[in-house]
Amino acid sequence: MMEIGMASLVFVLLLGGTGLGILLRPLLPEEHRKHETVQLVQLVLGMLVTFAALVLSLLTASAKGSYDNATNDMRAYSADLIQLDARLRDYGPDANAARAALRSYTAAAIASTWPQERAPEGSYPRVPGARDGELESVQLGALLNSIGRDIGSFAPHDRYQSALATRLGDVFGRVRDTRWRLIEEAHSTLSRPFFVMLTLWLILIFLSFGLIAPHNALALVMIGLGAVSISSSIYVIVDLDTPFTGQIVIPSDSMRDALLHMNQPADLR
Repeated sequence: MMEIGMASLVFVLLLGGTGLGILLRPLLPEEHRKHETVQLVQLVLGMLVTFAALVLSLLTASAKGSYDNATNDMRAYSADLIQLDARLRDYGPDANAARAALRSYTAAAIASTWPQERAPEGSYPRVPGARDGELESVQLGALLNSIGRDIGSFAPHDRYQSALATRLGDVFGRVRDTRWRLIEEAHSTLSRPFFVMLTLWLILIFLSFGLIAPHNALALVMIGLGAVSISSSIYVIVDLDTPFTGQIVIPSDSMRDALLHMNQPADLR
């Protein structure tokens, strides 16, 4: 809801700036309404509009890049979980407890990270959904760490299991590192002071619109459409910058594929 709130606030402030400009226009001295003055204002206004458009486009590209990086990391995370499960299966019956814990972790992570979607079936820890940009809860982190301790306690019986135990340690290290990278990527990277300054620039632009725009219905409609366009772009930027919350979220398909792979019987793999 933070994305909608910020976009709505920007929309109201832009319309408020336009209204303030309309109210101030009759108070301007006559010499401030001359054609030369209006031309100068339009020139400066065009420069400000170009600058604001450039900043918004750069912010959109940056937010989209962060979203794509988080999406790629989630896919790599899911692939590592599949590899970890496959190596545990290859290790043999001694790894059954760790495999069961890994399946429970994956199912619980899906239910926690995407609480608005259908939860996976089966028995697994029920933890609160993701909030404040966090990927998952402390309880699930503890469950994943317990899997790492189980892997570290394996006692190989032959050279094959010894090689698998080493491989399991490497894959689990990747899983743990990617998990923390995803948690950090879930936080917003937008600077609040910079966002406030950008909003101030946009308000000044719309204030200028109110000062020089003709007072007719078409002009007011076009200004309103401009405010809607800019506020919607703010919504997209903020939503992309928080990839696990809002309407634009990272798909859960890769994690669900990993869970489906873990649940397949041995003779189907």
